[in-house]
Amino acid sequence: MRAAAALSEHPLPAHAVGEVVGEVMERLSGPVDLLCVFVGAGLTGAIEDISNSLRELLQPAAMIGSTACGVLSQVSEVEHRPALSIWAATGISASTFRIEAGEFEPMRGWDSLTAKTAVLLTDPFTVPQMELLTRVGETAPDLLLHGGLASAANGPGGNRLLLDGAVHDDGAVGVALDGVPMTSVVSQGCRPVGDAFTVTGVERNIVTSLGSQSPLERLQSIADDADDAERALLGAGVHIGIVMDEQQDEFVRGDFLIRAVMGADRESGALAIGAEVPIGTTVQFQVRDAATASEDLRLMLAEHEAVAALTFTCNGRGAHLFGESGHDAENVHLLTGSGATAGMFCAGELGPIGGTNQLHGFTASTLLFG
Repeated sequence: MRAAAALSEHPLPAHAVGEVVGEVMERLSGPVDLLCVFVGAGLTGAIEDISNSLRELLQPAAMIGSTACGVLSQVSEVEHRPALSIWAATGISASTFRIEAGEFEPMRGWDSLTAKTAVLLTDPFTVPQMELLTRVGETAPDLLLHGGLASAANGPGGNRLLLDGAVHDDGAVGVALDGVPMTSVVSQGCRPVGDAFTVTGVERNIVTSLGSQSPLERLQSIADDADDAERALLGAGVHIGIVMDEQQDEFVRGDFLIRAVMGADRESGALAIGAEVPIGTTVQFQVRDAATASEDLRLMLAEHEAVAALTFTCNGRGAHLFGESGHDAENVHLLTGSGATAGMFCAGELGPIGGTNQLHGFTASTLLFG
C-alpha cells in the first residue's frame, strides 16, 4: 500500500482543489483505490464542485468524505476556517456503502462481509448512533468501525457527506477496507485513579453500590487520598471507566470504555453514569485534562508504526483543550512514522474498545495502515 495526504487553506475552492491534487499527484503514482475527503465548514457550499473536480482529476475507484468544523493533515490542524484535506491510497481494497437516514436496510447482507474494518462517517442529526452500532454488532460482529460524526453544522441538513459521485445531507456513508494490515488506536484521554471496583448494585444507569459500599463514599475516599493536583482534577469532572474484557488479569489504558459521571445523590450515595452496566462489571474512576489526554495519546501510539493513518478527533480537543493547534495530528504523524496522515474533527468519534464498536467523546480514534 502507498498513500499520500495533502492540505489546502485557500478560501477559493478551485484553488484549494488544485493545491491538494497537485501535491498528491507528486507523491502518488498509479490509480487511486480510495480517496477520503475532509472539507472545512467554510467550504461546505462548494462541496459538489469540490467533489466533482476531485473525481475528475484523481479518478478514485472509491471515495468518501464529510464536512467538519476542522480538518487535519500531516502535522497540521485547521479549525473553524476554510480548509480542504484529502487522503489517497493505492493497493487497498475499498468497497463503499450508504446507510439511509432512519433505517438500516442496506445492512442486510453485512453478515457476509469479508472485510474486518470500515470507516463510517455519519450525520449526527439523522442517524440514531447507538441503534446503528447495535445493528452493526448484530449483523457484522467482526467488523471494526472507525470514523465519526460530521461537525460542520448545528442542525439537520447542514452537514454534507460524500459517497463516490453523490452528495448527501443525511444518513451515513462508509467504506469497507481489506487487503492491508490495519490497527486501531483509540485514545480516550483519561487515566485511572484509585482502585478498581466491582459493581454490586445498579438500576439502569444509576450505580448504587461499588464493592458493597456507596459509590460516593468510594469516590470521596479516593479524593481524600489524592494529592492537590489530582484532587483538582477530580473536582473539575469525574469519569468512570468500564472494563470491556473481564477475562484479563489486570486492567490498563485502553481496556476501559470511558463514560461521564453525570450526577450524585448525596443521601443514598448513588452515582448516575453515561451508560448502563450490569452487576459484576469492573469499573474504575478516571480523570481527564490536557496533560492526561496528551500522555494517553502518546503512550498508546508509542508501540505502533504505520505507512498511513486516518484520525478522527473530538471537536472539544484541538486548540480548545491543548492550547495550540496540531496536537493530535502531530503526535499521530510523528510517533507512528506515518507518511500520510489526515482526518477531521468530529461531533462524536467511532472506534472499538475491547473488540466492540463504541461512540466516544473527547477521543482521538486512529486507524493505522501497514
